Amino acid sequence: QVQLVESGGGLVQAGGSLRLSCAASGIIFSVYRMKWYRQAPGKQRELVALITSDGSTDYTKSVEGRFTISRDNAKNTVYLQMNSLIPEDTAVYYCNAGYRNSDYWGQGTQVTVSS
Repeated sequence: QVQLVESGGGLVQAGGSLRLSCAASGIIFSVYRMKWYRQAPGKQRELVALITSDGSTDYTKSVEGRFTISRDNAKNTVYLQMNSLIPEDTAVYYCNAGYRNSDYWGQGTQVTVSS
């Protein structure tokens, strides 16, 4: 059974930092492309950051220079370090694992940034 379990969300003031974690089980983690998405109230889910199996990364423009995605294959975990948070970062953040025709989602973790 595949599970992706996010943690690390919470309430933080603008300018603060949070680190999200997503622990995977039931998959060969190292071959999966891992992504972080977010969905704000009333908005579509958007891709925030991704990291490939070989460690290449990409970010949506609004978080470049503030967020860092990383992975630890020994721990089957992907991270999202979020710095200089702004109220517009408030959303539910979801972890996604993709490989060929396989696609899995976590349950999401709430991030709220107060002004």
